[in-house]
Amino acid sequence: MSALKNDTFLRALLRQPTEYTPTWLMRQAGRYLPEYCATRARAGSFLNLCKSPPMATEVTLQPLARYNLDAAILFSDILTVPDAMGLGLYFAEGEGPKFERPLREEWAIRNLQAPNPHDHLRYVIDAVSEIRKALDGSVPLIGFSGSPFTLSCYMIEGQGSDSYTQVKKMMYGRPDLMHHILEVTTRAVIDYLNAQIEAGAQAVMVFDSWGGMLSQAAYLEFSLPYMARIMAELTREREGRVVPRIVFTKGGGLWLEKIAACGADAVGLDWTIDIGDARRRVDGKVALQGNMDPSILLTTPEAVAKEAEAVLTSYGHGSGHVFNLGHGISQFTPPDNVSVLVETVREKSRAFHVTA
Repeated sequence: MSALKNDTFLRALLRQPTEYTPTWLMRQAGRYLPEYCATRARAGSFLNLCKSPPMATEVTLQPLARYNLDAAILFSDILTVPDAMGLGLYFAEGEGPKFERPLREEWAIRNLQAPNPHDHLRYVIDAVSEIRKALDGSVPLIGFSGSPFTLSCYMIEGQGSDSYTQVKKMMYGRPDLMHHILEVTTRAVIDYLNAQIEAGAQAVMVFDSWGGMLSQAAYLEFSLPYMARIMAELTREREGRVVPRIVFTKGGGLWLEKIAACGADAVGLDWTIDIGDARRRVDGKVALQGNMDPSILLTTPEAVAKEAEAVLTSYGHGSGHVFNLGHGISQFTPPDNVSVLVETVREKSRAFHVTA
């Protein structure tokens, strides 16, 4: 593998000194880019795009060709894991992902098994290898997975939900079945992320997109302990470097101190929390990633620059900050506003990293 030319992102995650605040954006390869839409049209469907390593490589690299970003993130989907478990993932036009066989019956839950990523998720592992080669050491590659709780939500509901009625009925009515699903899914996520690291991912992130809809007691029982187990079992070093680990619970600001103690190197923040307050609360235990509201990118270049500076100012001086959005970039974002964001952070953040 080529030597890494820009390791600013990796150093920031480990709270080491950097010359500026590194930037990448959740969902940076996506529908707001015309070149992505062209590749997606060629693929014929979103799943075809995910399952073609050459096309996944192509779209992973597209935002890096446009913007001065400090990391690439594997182009894939969190639902590849439950799909590999045999639940029958499909995408209904205009309705988002669905599963043909959601987990409702006890026998199906008891039969659930963690897939071997080298067999059932080979296309993802191959994409990681291809992307690493294509990056040629320019910036690091982030691998990722959904959290066990978030994956379980989709697996039980069979699709996205606003209320997660089926999940909550199982959590409170049959916690033994819920924990069984979480146990198997945790094993699957550990194996999957370690396979990505082995194939070339230089940092990994766990997306707990739905953890924020839980009560505190439920979060501390059904989400956080399983993420902590993943953190404990991930490959720690590869190619002579530490592989940093990021966790992100959308809506998790209430439990920030507890999340910071789960064994991750960095905690992702959504936009509902002030990053300066978050920094004081974690007290140097972890790096922070975030946390501009992605809706600001729908406005004017001036508003984008102003808000980016406000996030940098709130975090303050010193290392340990990776600039990102508080959630995924909207498909309606003008690409030029992303340029303004990335360049503003690169230029204005240098003042926060000056050493005496």
